[in-house]
Amino acid sequence: MSGFEGVIVSDPRLQSQFTQVELRSLKSKFSALKSQSGHVTVLDLPPVYAKLKGINGMYTENEVRAALEDSYPDLTHEIDFESFLREYLGFQGRASGKGTGYKRASSILRQSTTTHFHVISESEKESYVTHINNHLAEDPFMIKYLPIDPKTNQLFELVKDGVLLCKLINLAVPGTIDERAINTKKTQNPWERNENHTLCLNSAKAIGCTVVNIGTQDLVEGRRHLVMGLISQIIKIQLLADLNLKKTPQLVELVDDNQDVEELMNLPPDKVLLKWMNFQLKKSGYKKEVTNFSTDLKDGEAYAHLLNVLAPEHSTNSTLETKDPTQRAKLIVEQAGKLDCSRYISPKDIVEGSTNLNLTFVAQIFQHRNGLTAEVDTEKISLTNVLDDDLETSREERCFRLWINSLGVSTYVNNLFEDVRPGWVLLEVLDKVFPGSVNWRHANKPPIKMPFKKVENCNQVVDIGKRLNFSLVNVAGNDIVQGNKKLIIALLWQLMRFTMLQLLKNLRSFSQGREITDAHILEWANKKVKSSGKSSQIDSFRDKSLSSGIFFLELLSAVEPRVVDWTVVTKGENDEDKKLNASYIISVARKLGCSIFLLPEDIIEVNQKMILTLTASIMYWSLQKKPGQLAVLEESEDASPTAPEDSSDPDEASPSAAQAFQSQEEDQPEED
Repeated sequence: MSGFEGVIVSDPRLQSQFTQVELRSLKSKFSALKSQSGHVTVLDLPPVYAKLKGINGMYTENEVRAALEDSYPDLTHEIDFESFLREYLGFQGRASGKGTGYKRASSILRQSTTTHFHVISESEKESYVTHINNHLAEDPFMIKYLPIDPKTNQLFELVKDGVLLCKLINLAVPGTIDERAINTKKTQNPWERNENHTLCLNSAKAIGCTVVNIGTQDLVEGRRHLVMGLISQIIKIQLLADLNLKKTPQLVELVDDNQDVEELMNLPPDKVLLKWMNFQLKKSGYKKEVTNFSTDLKDGEAYAHLLNVLAPEHSTNSTLETKDPTQRAKLIVEQAGKLDCSRYISPKDIVEGSTNLNLTFVAQIFQHRNGLTAEVDTEKISLTNVLDDDLETSREERCFRLWINSLGVSTYVNNLFEDVRPGWVLLEVLDKVFPGSVNWRHANKPPIKMPFKKVENCNQVVDIGKRLNFSLVNVAGNDIVQGNKKLIIALLWQLMRFTMLQLLKNLRSFSQGREITDAHILEWANKKVKSSGKSSQIDSFRDKSLSSGIFFLELLSAVEPRVVDWTVVTKGENDEDKKLNASYIISVARKLGCSIFLLPEDIIEVNQKMILTLTASIMYWSLQKKPGQLAVLEESEDASPTAPEDSSDPDEASPSAAQAFQSQEEDQPEED
């Protein structure tokens, strides 16, 4: 095989959802449709989708057609290949929700839609509108648009300019978006609306939302099921924010010993909420264990016991004595109202077992009355500090965790160092980053009970890494299984860096496919700033002058002159000004379209790894949008620049890295 020509999709976020094997197969089917009449319409899709993996057997052709009609009233609407892929992903997601296969951790946070067939839950809509009205009532910008009428579709009109969604993200995780970067003009042009939605989606990824099936045009059009899915995730992140030992150290009361403390720290927030609920129910004498936020809560008994033990001043026996589930649910909502905890749920939602609304209801109860003692075990608390005392490692864990989740792999990562130990998620990442590199016949799918099967997975991870020329000297699969944090961080950094360089190389494939190095990125950034008439230059990605933020602001202004508002930029001469600039840089980069996961502190402290990812992301966006800029690099290509000094970085991946897997990829079966 002399060369490998993959199917390239212009949206890298969309491309990351498929292996090359899948893309070639889907492209073939799409081309076959197109060859029949010269174009593909919505009407052509149902018979094809109904036979595809993940949909076949779950939905009939007529059901597929009914779902498409909701999004495309005109069935003669012409579909391009990328729209074909997006709709397929949407159907796969709904089909997986309908099935009963392997359930991944924290699936609640991964949901991108609320129900099947684009039919939204009116109860959920009313609940989320109430949340918005309550929490944004005092916002200076939103005050003129609120309150929203929950009985209408006003919500879906209001999201079309992108401001509301950005405000919600900052409610969930304050400071995520620098509001100076939001376009808030009353009348916005299409470019400004698109910037807001791009900023929203990239920021949503940066707080842990799954947005792989959502594009900016979906938000501009106010597509209801996608808007609801995104708002649902954002609100849950806000309501579950305190379900960890950092925010609520009293949670150590839920466990008995130090080993249990470590396990508690590794649980996703929805699992901590269930653990807390069962802890309180045990106090009340309730014998059953609540394992979900749906069927286990339908009869209302658990709620009745929970409210009685948490709010004895409002306790009553009448709720438990009531035999009719609907009447009992009504009494529960009334009792919760005395704690100001009834805004998210109705009696009907309890009886019907609404997972989303039950979760938000229990989270609201926790926020108002958690029933935990004010005094905590100092020995257990000191252990949590020991387990999480490395600030830089904690920030890098966050970055790599969010990056993995942004790739759209099947497994949602809640705790990086725990979730990668079985090796499966690392294999999924490798398959996304380098399609065909994983031999799935020799991979063991979770849940994995036998330790040696985890080692087998991790051995394959290490083997692939070595074949990609990663620096993995004296590293074995068992090191990953044992949760060696330093090694896991080093491996993931090389994987992320390799991905960035490959993306940049792909943009330059017409330039003889020469490798891009860290030095090329550095040179491009300096020349780009210089070409715009600015004087800032940096010697390396560790240059201390980067902490002021001025260089990055000049770089962003050079790639898109209108994107930086210089009236809000500081000189970056003190810590406060540096933080203001760093926060603004991240939001402006996301607003352009850069998918980045660093924090302002990474810029201020000049974290070399994060600085490189930021620069490479800006470069990728710039070259993708304006290919003519490649000349900036090509002018000095013969100079063979030397990589920036960094003895800890691995060698560059060799040009033959891709060839190592070409023949293997052709023989790989599609993943189950």
